[in-house]
Amino acid sequence: MMENKTVYHNPVMLNECLDGLAIDPNGIYIDVTFGGGGHSKAIFSRLNSKGQLIAFDQDPEAKENAWKAPNFHFIPSNFSFLKNQLRQLGISQVDGILADLGVSSHQFDADYRGFSIRYDAPLDMRMNTNATISALDVVNEYPEQELALVLKKYGELKNAFKVAAKIAQYRSSKKIESTSELMSVVESCAPKLKQNKFYALLFQAIRMEVNKELEVLSDFLIQTADCLKPGGRLVVISYHSLEDRLVKNFMKRGSLNGEITKDFFGNVLKPFTELNRHPISPSEKEIELNTRSRSAKLRIAFRNE
Repeated sequence: MMENKTVYHNPVMLNECLDGLAIDPNGIYIDVTFGGGGHSKAIFSRLNSKGQLIAFDQDPEAKENAWKAPNFHFIPSNFSFLKNQLRQLGISQVDGILADLGVSSHQFDADYRGFSIRYDAPLDMRMNTNATISALDVVNEYPEQELALVLKKYGELKNAFKVAAKIAQYRSSKKIESTSELMSVVESCAPKLKQNKFYALLFQAIRMEVNKELEVLSDFLIQTADCLKPGGRLVVISYHSLEDRLVKNFMKRGSLNGEITKDFFGNVLKPFTELNRHPISPSEKEIELNTRSRSAKLRIAFRNE
């Protein structure tokens, strides 16, 4: 029933996520990043026939791993449409929401998708392959200044303006079409002995712009407050500081920018209470078995009354 059609790596911090969700067999749960279905299958196995699982994934390839069951719903959508999709299912609030952010292992390993620095591939990087804007557009069409700001904001590249200038100079005579061509264009900007990290951050910045990842995450987090029942759990795994900062601010302070709002009596107004003050990291054993988990940070919170 739940056999994977597409190969994915092991789900990150699986047991920690399941513990964080505190699954009620009769409850309704959402996995907004279905991917290979690893987390979803484990959640579903803990539900009875009255419990429900709703899975989101905008990548058409992820749907190949979905299964059929009366209490399982696969939604081929971006999770920024959380409330609208639940409304269509006639569901107002759920017991738990899980988000495993970033690019799936399959997307990195699929050489034709252009996510990885390991393969020569077309400049694509779209999580939703039906989306209109790809890495090709960002690299070749964005004005030099705008491109530099993208690289600085999402890749935190110290020499972002120099990198953007190199790209702009090259593309004025020839379109940059592949990942290897992009890397060769900016090769002189890569710090010695740290080339792979530089290229990884470059690709991260372009990918985050293509998929509007921080905007999507921000929209999602705000909606979770309305979609979770009082006491319901929000479990989020992030992989870099930009994501984790948004999640931390929202869980700790109730706002995305970290500002605290108080009521007339001085009580902090926030929809969630953290269950772990500091993020949970994977064990050394898990990192050894699944290198993707190395930078993972898990935060768990419950919906206030």
